[in-house]
Amino acid sequence: MKQFFKFMFASMLGFFLTFLIIFFLMIGIIATAVSISSKDTVDVAEKSVLHITLTTEVVDRGGGNPFESFDFMSFSPPRKAIGLNHILESLKKAKEDENIEGIFLDLSAIPAGWSTIAEIRNAIEDFKESGKFVISYGELYLQRAYYLGSVADEIYLHPEGTIDFRGINSELFFLKNMLDRLGIDPQVIRHGEYKSAGEPFFREDMSPENREQVLSYISSIWNNVISEIAITRGLTINHLNEVADNLHTRNANMALKWDMIDGITYRDQIHDVLRERLGLDEEEDIEFVSLGDYNKAPLPKSMVSPRSKNKVAVVYASGNIISGQGGDRVIGSDRIAGALREARKDDDVKAIVFRINSPGGSALASDVILREVKLAAEEKPVVASMGDVAASGGYYIACAADWIVANPSTITGSIGVFGMIPNMQDFFNEKLGITFDNVKTNQLADMGSVTKPLTPSERRIIEESIAQVYETFIEHVAQGRNIPVSVVDELGRGRVWSGVEARQNGLIDDFGGLELAIDKAIDLAELDDYRIVEYPIRKAFLEQLMESFGGIQERVLQRKLGPSYRYYRQIDEARDMTGILTRLPYDIYLD
Repeated sequence: MKQFFKFMFASMLGFFLTFLIIFFLMIGIIATAVSISSKDTVDVAEKSVLHITLTTEVVDRGGGNPFESFDFMSFSPPRKAIGLNHILESLKKAKEDENIEGIFLDLSAIPAGWSTIAEIRNAIEDFKESGKFVISYGELYLQRAYYLGSVADEIYLHPEGTIDFRGINSELFFLKNMLDRLGIDPQVIRHGEYKSAGEPFFREDMSPENREQVLSYISSIWNNVISEIAITRGLTINHLNEVADNLHTRNANMALKWDMIDGITYRDQIHDVLRERLGLDEEEDIEFVSLGDYNKAPLPKSMVSPRSKNKVAVVYASGNIISGQGGDRVIGSDRIAGALREARKDDDVKAIVFRINSPGGSALASDVILREVKLAAEEKPVVASMGDVAASGGYYIACAADWIVANPSTITGSIGVFGMIPNMQDFFNEKLGITFDNVKTNQLADMGSVTKPLTPSERRIIEESIAQVYETFIEHVAQGRNIPVSVVDELGRGRVWSGVEARQNGLIDDFGGLELAIDKAIDLAELDDYRIVEYPIRKAFLEQLMESFGGIQERVLQRKLGPSYRYYRQIDEARDMTGILTRLPYDIYLD
């Protein structure tokens, strides 16, 4: 009995100590998060320089979950993703701020897509209209960083630095051989020869149609990028292609010789360049203010206006499209449809901007969202703003908007449908030694099982369903864009387009980013005064805390795998690619 009480009290003590440790850890995490998410106002000194680095991921909407990038392994402060909405707001504010003298672009690699960078670049060009300076410096410029840096008045490079300027490459990886070895038949059914969705599962390389469309849209994006660089650098397109074809930027001296930069300096010397611009003496310190801090700075007096009753709602939708709630990185049909509905029913909301960054996903979930877009457009102006990608299901949910805005580098279109039901019979039988047996009341009761191949009748039923979804898709596009169904079918068939191509084909209305979309919504609603409200409404603090604990495993994998994490994600997401999908054929990474 004495031994029993000994063990019982030891167990109770252990449980109590564990509880205390967890309790104090929770208190520490919450305190850290509250400190990080503090909205204390930042005072900007005279003759300040806005310091832009963009070393963390750029997402459409920032300022959400304070635990989103928290390192639960080391309990170190997070490197939070920065919101494009905050960047654009800060640049607009800096243009009018008398205390901001210029911008210092401190660049190397930017974890953002071409379209997102184009929006930032355009905002900096607008900032330059104030007459303030923009200086760019890099120890190493990756291609997208140089694209942004090329907007500067002057570009400087470290003496031992390089510029990775060699054109756009789109590389796909294929899983067919792996699936063959595992004994898995993906059983992909698609509509349209350009709907290369599923090719990674049943081919070892690109189909001719896929190769054609990929070359077309990456060439379009590249031509737009070098055209903009040519304008700001005073160079020709032929000159820039010559540089890219021979990598004439592989060292600093060559980059200078080929007019890609304006000077070669060390980091301490670039401060002398900034001091000269600011009219400071050699011993005077430069007042830098980061984007994160400047976001908390008050608005300049010229931008302060009475609080308007009129609202322009910006509804953010980012990620794969699924049924259910989703989150900031996944478009849940219930959540986004609910946000659109809430904005529609608010009489003070006079216009809606629907910001979309999605490769698509579930056909059913896409249709649920589209219904709310249509209902909203019947009552007030709806403008769709496309980010880096708004294709397949991402275009499906945009097509009913009154006006569609995209950047020339946006990936869109992919009007097509596919389905996939993997047959894992050989995998289970031959590789794992697992067999299955079943009884059923009706002929199709086991349709969709992954433990057997599709029968001819099952395949025919799925093909008919996919064809029906495709017909519905092109009818929605034809109605929304006022284009004959036959023309939409020609533009569809799964074909992916760049923003430039999409405008030529009538799939979008104008080039521009989020700011232009907001301006168009204001114009359509004929508003003289307004204020921006963002949807979906953020969740309560404790809900965000619990969601963050649920994502610990994924963040550990992301930290361990590094750049290879994207391949894990694609393989992991393949598990969800069952049923009928309106989705891009792959995740696009343009290096």
